[in-house]
Amino acid sequence: MWDAYKKGYKAYLQLEKSLSDNSVEAYLHDIEKLTQFLQANHALKTPGEIELKDLQQFIKWIGSFELSPASQARIISGIRSFYKYCSTENLIKKDPTTLLEAPKLKRALPDILSFEEIENIISQIDLSTNEGGRNKAILETMYSCGLRVSEVVNLRLSCLYLDVGFVRVIGKGDKERLVPIGSSAIKYINLYKNELRVHISVKPGNEDVLFLNRRGIKLTRVMIFLILKELVKKAGITKNISPHTFRHSFATHLVEGGADLRAVQEMLGHESITTTEIYTHLDREYLRETLHRFHPAFKN
Repeated sequence: MWDAYKKGYKAYLQLEKSLSDNSVEAYLHDIEKLTQFLQANHALKTPGEIELKDLQQFIKWIGSFELSPASQARIISGIRSFYKYCSTENLIKKDPTTLLEAPKLKRALPDILSFEEIENIISQIDLSTNEGGRNKAILETMYSCGLRVSEVVNLRLSCLYLDVGFVRVIGKGDKERLVPIGSSAIKYINLYKNELRVHISVKPGNEDVLFLNRRGIKLTRVMIFLILKELVKKAGITKNISPHTFRHSFATHLVEGGADLRAVQEMLGHESITTTEIYTHLDREYLRETLHRFHPAFKN
């Protein structure tokens, strides 16, 4: 009896929310978990028959699988999204998720790199190889633009406006944004594009992809991770570094330099400003100095 609801919800996520296939699958998986719970308890109610107490029991049930609080919160977020859809479409009279509480999360902050550490990592690249020239362009672009790793591997030649200092990025849910790009990244993209990429035999379907592997096809996200891991090791940096660390460092450096949070939100392609706020973990001294400068109670 849930199949019709799931089908409608899937169409809603794809057409109205413009979510990627991976995101749609994740949301549908959350609903699958709920129906599994109902079957396990021999109470396969319709979405409209489910009450708050049923969902509270569901939370206890998923908690028994030793899922992290973050994973539990993500599933609950998926259930809320489903019921928001049901309410919007008038498929239910009352939303049982209104008073549903998710586990309290500590917002774990990933490691960030200083500008000097980023320079150190990039300087480990062996520029005598074709891959080195490409990798330099990739890392310069990641730090200059704060791109997600998926956005970097999907960068298109047709999305480069280097003469005016911008790149068009296709982010989550196929949402597009224009991001400024720095002169160093422009320099190394041009070097790669004009002197290295031209010698690669490009496989059909990859003609417009900027960064290619030696076989002439698009790089994978895992490949970027492995490239970075090797460079971090060479640089002697012991922090837990991933491609996202470059994005996180980009945003943190902007905010610490006094950038407007809304501008940072726009550049990162965050739908909500609350997502961007994780980048405001500024050092205590910076915050204290700001209070002394601007808050009447702190002024001498």
